[in-house]
Amino acid sequence: MSQDRVLSKAVIGQQTLLNTAGLILGGSLFVALAAQVSVPMYPVPMTLQTLAILIVGLTYGARLGALTLLAYLAEGAMGLPVFAGGGNGASLVGPTAGFLFGFVPMAYLAGLAAEKGLARGLIGTTVAGTVVTLLVFVPGVAWLSTFIGFETAVQVGMMPFLVGMVVKSAIAAMVVRGGWKAVEAHRAKG
Repeated sequence: MSQDRVLSKAVIGQQTLLNTAGLILGGSLFVALAAQVSVPMYPVPMTLQTLAILIVGLTYGARLGALTLLAYLAEGAMGLPVFAGGGNGASLVGPTAGFLFGFVPMAYLAGLAAEKGLARGLIGTTVAGTVVTLLVFVPGVAWLSTFIGFETAVQVGMMPFLVGMVVKSAIAAMVVRGGWKAVEAHRAKG
């Protein structure tokens, strides 16, 4: 049943090892590119990562979305400059590490929302994306607070990002809905 609720499965059909590996690589590169689109803020930059992660999770499903983000973290751990500002493995122990590790459950939960049918319409997908993105602040702010204290971590690691979080969720919802519309139009042509 979840098969017809995940966009990548609707487009590709049966997933083989080769196309799964391609999706993981493509998705991790998409997130890495989105990380480079950033507004430098200290200690947490404002990037398009969460938008990319929502799109990956919502289109790949829970398991494949989480695997994609694990691959992304592994790429950074290997020294590739995939994190914001060209950061690499050092970022995995720095002030933003909680956010980076929180991206894996974020992709998983976005994918789970899609699989359960909670993220199919524009409103439902926006709400699901907003809730899922809110959850990334738990590990993000918790880890950041070990560096700068809890109150400051909330002020600089969460508050400036709340409006953008809703906007990114709405954009992800439009992208995913557009993908479904394209699939439905293709199926209608027969």
